[in-house]
Amino acid sequence: MLIVNRLKMNSKSALTIFVFVIAVGFYSCNNDSQNTLDKTEQTNNSNAHPKLILTAQGVKDIRAQLGTIPIFDKTLAAVKEEIDAEIASGIHMPIPKDYSGGYSHDRHKRNFVVLQKAGVLYQILDDEKYAKYVKDMLMQYEAMYKTLPVHPKTRSYARGKLFWQCLNDSNWLVYVSQAYDCIYNYLSEDERQQLETNLFRPFADYISVENPQFYNRVHNHSTWGNAAVGMIGLVMDDDELVQRALYGIKDANLDANAKDNDGGFINKDGKAGFLANLEEPFSPDGYYTEGPYYQRYAMYPFLIFGEALQNAKPELEIFKYKDSVLLKSVNALLQLSDAKGDFFPLNDGQKGMSTKTNALVSAVDITYHFGNQDAGLLSVAKAQDKVMLDDTGLSVALGLKENKEAPFNKTSINLSDGSDGDEGGVAILRTQNEDLTLVFKYAAQGLSHGHYDKLSFSLYDKTDEVLQDYGLARYVNIEQKGGGNYLKENKTWAKQTIAHNTLTINETSHFNGKYDVGSQHHSVLHYFSSEDETIQVVSAKEDNAYPGSELLRTMALISDEELGKPFILDILKVNSNTKNQYDLPFYYFGQVLSTNFEYETSKTLNVLESKNGFQHLYLEAKSKKISNNSQFSWMHQNKFYSLTTVTNPNDEILFTRIGANDPDFNLRRDPAIQLRRKNTDNTLFVSVIEAHGNYSPVTELATNSRSEIKELKVLLDTEDYTAIAITTVNDKTKIFITANTNASKEAKHALEINGTSYNWTGTYYFK
Repeated sequence: MLIVNRLKMNSKSALTIFVFVIAVGFYSCNNDSQNTLDKTEQTNNSNAHPKLILTAQGVKDIRAQLGTIPIFDKTLAAVKEEIDAEIASGIHMPIPKDYSGGYSHDRHKRNFVVLQKAGVLYQILDDEKYAKYVKDMLMQYEAMYKTLPVHPKTRSYARGKLFWQCLNDSNWLVYVSQAYDCIYNYLSEDERQQLETNLFRPFADYISVENPQFYNRVHNHSTWGNAAVGMIGLVMDDDELVQRALYGIKDANLDANAKDNDGGFINKDGKAGFLANLEEPFSPDGYYTEGPYYQRYAMYPFLIFGEALQNAKPELEIFKYKDSVLLKSVNALLQLSDAKGDFFPLNDGQKGMSTKTNALVSAVDITYHFGNQDAGLLSVAKAQDKVMLDDTGLSVALGLKENKEAPFNKTSINLSDGSDGDEGGVAILRTQNEDLTLVFKYAAQGLSHGHYDKLSFSLYDKTDEVLQDYGLARYVNIEQKGGGNYLKENKTWAKQTIAHNTLTINETSHFNGKYDVGSQHHSVLHYFSSEDETIQVVSAKEDNAYPGSELLRTMALISDEELGKPFILDILKVNSNTKNQYDLPFYYFGQVLSTNFEYETSKTLNVLESKNGFQHLYLEAKSKKISNNSQFSWMHQNKFYSLTTVTNPNDEILFTRIGANDPDFNLRRDPAIQLRRKNTDNTLFVSVIEAHGNYSPVTELATNSRSEIKELKVLLDTEDYTAIAITTVNDKTKIFITANTNASKEAKHALEINGTSYNWTGTYYFK
C-alpha cells in the first residue's frame, strides 16, 4: 500500500499495483517449482523482457523505491501526466509527406517518443492501459508500413518511409524498440509474429540492406541506423540483426572509400557498423570529430545501444571497448560547454543546445551507472532536474537522495581529435569560475559537418559570447526555413574561413574550400600548458591550409594580478613564400564604444568581395589612419571589452557586418572588426583581448570602461622565438616569449633582447 499512497494514483491503478505487490509476495513464498522457475527466468534469463534499457530486476528495484526518490518520482509524475494526455487525445497516424517541421514529420516524431515513454510506464506502474496504447499504435504502424512507399520528398541521399530521410526512420526504430521490449510479454505470440514479420524486420532491412549508402559508413547517421537495427534485433532475439548492427553489411558491394553526397565515408577502410563508428570518429580522449553539437546528437544511440548491449549481451563488455571511450566521451562533451551548459558551436552546431537536452540526461545517467559513479555527474543530473526512467536513472536518483553529489569539475583541457588522437584537437583554457573561457580549434575536418577554420577561436565571459563562432546556418525543424534543413548559406557562409576568427589568405578558404583536400589534413599541436593558473597557453601549427604558407598561432590566457583582469594574448605568425593579402576578423557582439584610430563610414552598404563567404559581408566602415597600436572597444550585455592589436601604417581595419547577398534573411546580422594586410609574405599578428569593466543601467555608473593596455610591442620575431611586451596604463610591463620551433618542456633557452638576457626551461617565458 506504500507505493499506492505515495503515487496518489486513481483507484484502478492503485488496485493494479496492490494486486501486483500481493502477487510478488505470494510468488516469493511459493514453493511450487514451476513458479520458481518462471520467476528465475523472468529475472535472470537474457531473453527475458524487458532487457534493453529497463531490466526485469531493474523494474523490481524501481517499484521498491517509488515514493522515496524525489528526482525519479518527479520525472515519473511528469511523464505520466504527458502520456495520459496523449492517450486521451487518441492515436494520430498521418500519411508521411512533410520535411522537418511539417505536421506529418513532427507527429511521427512525437509518436516514437510517446511509445517509448508509454512502454516504460507500463513496466513501472503495471497499468495495462499503457501496454494497450503501445500495442494499438504499433498495430496501426504495422498496417501502414506494409504498403507504405518511399517518402515523397526527394532531397535526401537516403529517403525514409515514415520520414524524408532514413536518419529519422532510424530514430523511430531506436525508440520503438524500447517500447516493444516493454510490452513484449503483454503481446500474444501471434501478435509478436505479426509485428516482427510485417513491421520490424522489414523496417530494419529497409534502413540497412536497402540503403547501404546510409547504413554502411562512418557518420552519426549510420550510428543511429546501427543502433536501430541492433536494438530491435536484441528484442527479437535475432542475432543476424545484432551482428549487422555491430559490423555493418559485409556484402554491400560498395567502393571502400566512396563518398556519399552528405560527406561521410561509406564502408571506410572496409569497416562499418556500430563498432567502426566507435573506433573511427572518437579520439582516445572521447572527442567526437564532428564536434559537440553532433556528438550530443550521436550520444543517445551510442549510449542507449551501449546500455542495451551491456544488459542483453554483457559478455561483449561494450563499455570497455577502446579503453572505455563511450564513458570518456561524456566527460569530454560536458567539458565542451560554457558556464551555463551550452555547447560550443564548433563545426555545424546550433547555439543554445545544452547539457539539459534529453540526450545528455541519458548520457549522464548511463555513464554514472556503468562507470565509476563519479559524484560530479550527480551535480549535472541535479541541474538537469530529471532522470531516465530505468535502472540508470534509479542509480542517479539514489545517489542524489544520499547526497553524494559533488561539483562537476570543468577544467582547462586539451582534447585530441582522430581515432588515434593524432589529428589535431580542441583546447579549452578556463580561468577559475569561468570568468574567461577560450576555445581554440586546431582539429581535423570533422567529416561532412566540418568547417574550414583551422586555428580558429571563440571567447566566453562566463555565459556570454565575447567573440563568437557563427555555428551553422540552419533553423532546425522550422519548416518555413528550408524545411528545417540546412540552408545554402551553410556552405556559402558558415563553413567558409572568413566566417571564423582565423586567418584567410587571398580571399580563399582553407584548402580552397574542398572537402576532399581538407579531409586529408589536420593542424598539429605545438604545445599546451595549463599547469600554471597565472598563464595558460596553447599553440598549434597549420601547414596545409594554404600551400606555401605556414601558420603558427599561440594563444595565452593570462591571469596575472599585476596586469589587472584576465585577458587573452593572441600571436599569429605566418611564413609564406609569396606575397599575399591577409584578413583576420574578430566577430564581436554589441555596441561600438571607441577607437584610437580614425575611420570613414560607408554612405551606402557595399559588399566586401564576391566569393568564399566575403560576398555575405557588408563593408560599414574603413580606417583612415592607424598607428603602431590600434585599439577598439565595445560594450555587450553591460560589459566592456577591448581589442588592442599591433598594426602597420599600411594595414586596414574594416568594420563589416554579415547579411549581404542574403535575400531571404537566413543569416544573422552580426558585426566584425577585420584586420587586412596586403602585399606581404612573412608577417605577424599580435593582439590582446580584454574584458575589463561593466555598466549598471540602474545606477547609471560605468566601471573600468577603458582598456587597461597602454602598449603592445613586438620585441623580437625570428624563426625560433617571438617576444611580446605588454604594458598596462599603470606602467606594469610583462614579457611573453614563445618558442616557435623547439617546444619541448625540457628544452633550455637562452636569449638576449635589447641588452637583456632571458633564460628559461620549457615552451614559453612569462615574467
